[in-house]
Amino acid sequence: MQKNILQAIIIAIVTIILSSGWAQAQEIDPKFNPNMIISDEELLNYNSLSLAQIQNFLQSKNSYLANYSTVNAHGTNKSAAEIIYDAANNNYDCDGVTLGDAPTENEKKLKCRRITTVNPKFLLVLLQKEASLIEDPSPAQARLDWATGYGCPDNWACNPYYKGLGKQINSASLQFLAYMKEPQRYSYKAGQSYSFTNPYGTISQANMTVTPANQATAALYNYTPHVFNGNYNVYKLYQRYFPKHAVRYPDNSLLQARGEVGVWLIQDGQKRPFLTQSALISRYSLDKIIAVDKTELENYEKGQPISLPNYSIVQAPDKKLYLITGDQKRKFENQEAFKKFGFNPAEIIEASTQDLSYYQDGALLTAASVYPTGALIRDPQSGGVYYVQDGNKAPIIDKVLLNTKFKGKNVLKAGVAELAQYTKISPIIFDNGELLKSDSSSAVYLIAGGQKRPFRNGDDFEKLGYKWSNVINVSPQLLYLYPLGSAVTYEISE
Repeated sequence: MQKNILQAIIIAIVTIILSSGWAQAQEIDPKFNPNMIISDEELLNYNSLSLAQIQNFLQSKNSYLANYSTVNAHGTNKSAAEIIYDAANNNYDCDGVTLGDAPTENEKKLKCRRITTVNPKFLLVLLQKEASLIEDPSPAQARLDWATGYGCPDNWACNPYYKGLGKQINSASLQFLAYMKEPQRYSYKAGQSYSFTNPYGTISQANMTVTPANQATAALYNYTPHVFNGNYNVYKLYQRYFPKHAVRYPDNSLLQARGEVGVWLIQDGQKRPFLTQSALISRYSLDKIIAVDKTELENYEKGQPISLPNYSIVQAPDKKLYLITGDQKRKFENQEAFKKFGFNPAEIIEASTQDLSYYQDGALLTAASVYPTGALIRDPQSGGVYYVQDGNKAPIIDKVLLNTKFKGKNVLKAGVAELAQYTKISPIIFDNGELLKSDSSSAVYLIAGGQKRPFRNGDDFEKLGYKWSNVINVSPQLLYLYPLGSAVTYEISE
């Protein structure tokens, strides 16, 4: 009798599940493409979220991590948001560097090369996918200790060296960077076909053949070698956490609604208002403002405002001095460091705590810091020009950059010994939002997402509000550095 009652209950529960649509919720999204889950650009977009935005995201999800602090991978106690942000933006390459037996984070900052890794949005998705840490209000300690599943291969014991939230997040970020930089070292590669059995899938356990279309998608399969549910969950979580809006304008576009005064900077899918004229003109030319319908701006979420002029010296209420560089505030270590750069005390701007909260903490400025605002330096041997900043030198391969991107900046002289001490990095190129063409073709390109995207025709160019006077003529060699992207049209493709 009891057995019959139990069977009836089970049947009733199954009936409720089927009639309520729970089963339908497990249907595969028809837009899901297992061959192309995430773009290379998206995975490597390390500056997609500021520290404040990461913290706001955690709070908006009522995440346990919003109020959680622990040691990071370097032994420093930090909040979960700081650990995520640093893993993406402030990591270290210490190859060839002699460190102490127990190197601290400060020692690595001084001796090692700072590197960036992967998108903090992806790290947030990974934390939910692997351990439900974004949405679980009270996770078990084991989930915190093995937050990204790093060092825990299927059917094997976890490696205790990687235990702890700090190590988990940092190790995962470095692992995905390695997948992208050294794809030949790993099992799954872009352009090759593989069969997956999906043994853990609750949506589907059917065998599937997948041909990763790019390195980022291959990286996902190297980390989690099945489609369902793991990599499908990456896709679904991205759709839910960071939905893409139908927008026309790339990062670094300046938009102004017709009939309104305010100017907005498009950045990371958000619109950021300039609160002062000086904050705007210290960063961009007013000629680059694009007039749009107000409804166009409604496609973007509102981001943090930009209130302080670029390269301004600001004083906080506690009298500490900072140099504003882009979205960072770099604190002067002391008065000696401030005087070393020759800044005029009369130029100091009083800033509120609220104003400064919009800027991330950058590297400390000491008396030993070199060219914190960047400098153009000519090589006395080759005659070429480098852009030098924070210990790196990037070659200028097209003179047009000196008259556009670095307009008004003097070229300094330096000795061979001075230039030799800087690390050579990739050439300087134009940022997203610029309009470029070369004499080798009549095509005009919009730089967007690190790609050169040709306009379909001149009519679309003008309908979008771009100005022919802002098109920069560059060498074919410089234009070649950008991969070719899809055509720019006035219509929005869904």
